[in-house]
Amino acid sequence: MGKLRFISILVAVLAVLLGQRIYSLRKRALATRELVKNHLPNCVLLENLDHGSEDITILGDGLAFISTGLKFPGVPSSDEPGKIFVLDLNDSRMKPVELRMPRNFDLETFNPHGISLYTDPSDDAVYLLVVNHPHRNSQIEVFRFVEEELSLVHLKTIKHKLLHSVNDIIAVGIDSFYATNDHYFENQFLKSYVEILLCQPWGNVVYYSPTEVKEVSHGYYFANGINMSPDKRNIYVADLLDHNVHVFERKEDNTLTRVKTVAVGSLVDNIEVDPETGDLWVGCHPNGWKALLLDPNDPAGSEVIRIQNIHSDKPQVTQVYEDDGHVLIGSSVATTYGGKLLIGTVFHKALVCDLK
Repeated sequence: MGKLRFISILVAVLAVLLGQRIYSLRKRALATRELVKNHLPNCVLLENLDHGSEDITILGDGLAFISTGLKFPGVPSSDEPGKIFVLDLNDSRMKPVELRMPRNFDLETFNPHGISLYTDPSDDAVYLLVVNHPHRNSQIEVFRFVEEELSLVHLKTIKHKLLHSVNDIIAVGIDSFYATNDHYFENQFLKSYVEILLCQPWGNVVYYSPTEVKEVSHGYYFANGINMSPDKRNIYVADLLDHNVHVFERKEDNTLTRVKTVAVGSLVDNIEVDPETGDLWVGCHPNGWKALLLDPNDPAGSEVIRIQNIHSDKPQVTQVYEDDGHVLIGSSVATTYGGKLLIGTVFHKALVCDLK
């Protein structure tokens, strides 16, 4: 009888702990938030992007690079390998074109996530750095973009033990970058279930160069998007499950010093920065619980947040777009060019709208 009682108490205690963990996760996921519509004029779904557009970044001339086909645990995906598209935002047809990939690259396992562009100031050559998850691992692919052929030349693959669960990167050189690790564990079961339930601030930011690799920031519940100010003096990091964007100052030794934290009020994903105004454009998940459940009858919505004057005493956080999931599911990135707003998603479609 004593053993049975002990087992009963143990089961009851575990049930309470599990209930607390689920309650905490629901709270961080904004599970009770009601989704509404706050649409923009002249919105059009883009062709050829039916399996996500997880990250998007734009060259100064209006050429947008789009990663698509991400395969991530718990997220719907296609059997096809991932791809990189370009979209000329100066072309009224708004038709994404798939970039030709090199033959010496393993296309079958290509699983692109976050991306970043770097333009070499010495010759204006454009390099594309891509977070790749072949076989659910993490590595960085470095490509050179050949605009005349709309193709990518693969230069190298970067792997390191500190780059174990990379979500996004921001390039500061041809093969130098800051990267976010969204999980602590490498094991898929631990990172997909145990770590999510525990919901502890174990994510971090890593600086990588060919001569030095080091952790430069830690303490994130889910380190996600990362980007840099136009003057290259500050780094911005999104913490998905803490609903914040953190601002850091870059030091000469590439370490980061925290300056401030800006509350966004949504699950922040990727960050893009307007090169002229310095405004941050953030793709967000307004209800992360729906994004976890993936109920087709109650879809996860989409949200775009703009942060103006982020370095001032009173940054202005504004909702620019929101949808209840009937147009766009799971927005992960937003960026602007020429009066247009381009919104990408984890596994759904991509949308381009006129800004008001």
